[in-house]
Amino acid sequence: MLFLGTFDYAMDERGRLPLPPRYRDAFRDGIVLSQGSPDRCLRLYTEAAFTALASEYTAESAVRRAGRDLRAVFFSRSLHAELDKQNRILIPAPLREFAGLSAKVLVVGAGEYLEIWSPASYEAEMVRVDEQLPALLESIEPRQR
Repeated sequence: MLFLGTFDYAMDERGRLPLPPRYRDAFRDGIVLSQGSPDRCLRLYTEAAFTALASEYTAESAVRRAGRDLRAVFFSRSLHAELDKQNRILIPAPLREFAGLSAKVLVVGAGEYLEIWSPASYEAEMVRVDEQLPALLESIEPRQR
């Protein structure tokens, strides 16, 4: 499943955030919530998507400093979460603080995962991305059909 779109939501004072209805079933078998480092957002993965991405982080040997650093950043800043009966996830305070989340948040589709942003941070990020978009598009190599 590809996650698409941008959704405005209100997060309650305890850090509970509803998920877009069309994507709730995708997360029934497990959720991994992670810092979006280096971006100031959070990422919400299905168990399967997280496992696939984890294989990229563990490809570098843990004997090497780079492998240990990648593991430390990626795995220590990720945690298992679950949907409650109202289809919300609880975002722990340290993760809310990292992403600058308060009452209003954006849930944004990013292909194989969802991102959770503060509206101001997302707007600033999209300005940066839009400035680079022509060069990014030109750098994509065409596929052989």
